[in-house]
Amino acid sequence: MAVTTAVEAAPEPVAVRIRAPKSRRSWKGSLRWLGVLPFAAYISIFLLIPTGELIVDAFKGANNNFTTSGITAVMHGQYLQSFTASIELAALSALFGGVLGFFLATAIVARGAPSWLRSTMVTFSGMAANFAGVPLAFAFTSTIGVGGVITVLVKHFGINLASSVPLSGTLGLALVYTYFQFPLMVLLVIPALDGLKQEWREAAENLGASSFQYWRRVAMPILLPSILGAMVLLFGGAFAAYATAETLSGSTGNLVTEYIANLLTGNIIVNTQISYALAFGMIVIITVLMIFYAALQRRANKWLR
Repeated sequence: MAVTTAVEAAPEPVAVRIRAPKSRRSWKGSLRWLGVLPFAAYISIFLLIPTGELIVDAFKGANNNFTTSGITAVMHGQYLQSFTASIELAALSALFGGVLGFFLATAIVARGAPSWLRSTMVTFSGMAANFAGVPLAFAFTSTIGVGGVITVLVKHFGINLASSVPLSGTLGLALVYTYFQFPLMVLLVIPALDGLKQEWREAAENLGASSFQYWRRVAMPILLPSILGAMVLLFGGAFAAYATAETLSGSTGNLVTEYIANLLTGNIIVNTQISYALAFGMIVIITVLMIFYAALQRRANKWLR
């Protein structure tokens, strides 16, 4: 009994955690941050510093005095209309590209889809998402422009594509932008589709849910924040695009980016203060989009982890 009591009363062994010296840990932490310095320097030189200078110049007058005349000017007349036109174009292209890209991504990751289809479409999407600017404008002009191959071909059947959907109009530009918007949507939404667990679908099927009911009641509520977040990125990319629209519409374009270029280069009239104010307005809109995107991502990450 005495031996048993002594054994029972013996204290349990305590695990001792050996820590590295503080100086060694701080050295490793500093080494990790050292790898971030090139990126931080790049962001500061090419993004933060120019953005800060632009914001200051937007409120600077001819004599370097503080003024809000430029900001007031861009909130009226043709400059306000340019913001409206840019927002409409960005919204349409984000909607077209988002819907088309989502359905294409769903078909790629569907059960039973061949493995080569995914690798092929992902490769194509990676290239097509970066195909924009002057080459994209030339491709559409030579295909469905006034003298394009398809335009000439269907003209024999009494269809005039050039007058039906002019490429320089809002709808025409939205269709052109869709070419690089839907591949980008594919790349953005595939990780979210991969995050849908197979157990969720099996549980829904075991409860008697059809494929439509599974998508409506289970998959879409989970995917909706990711889909909306991806479309917000599409909107931002189309809102800030310039080269494609400038090539198709020339100096007659009414987008914000085109007005900024014309005011800086003197194509219409040189007015740097108005151009800075327009750019400041774009920064405000993009900032609001990024805040909205961050909120959607936080909501999406609750399920897709």
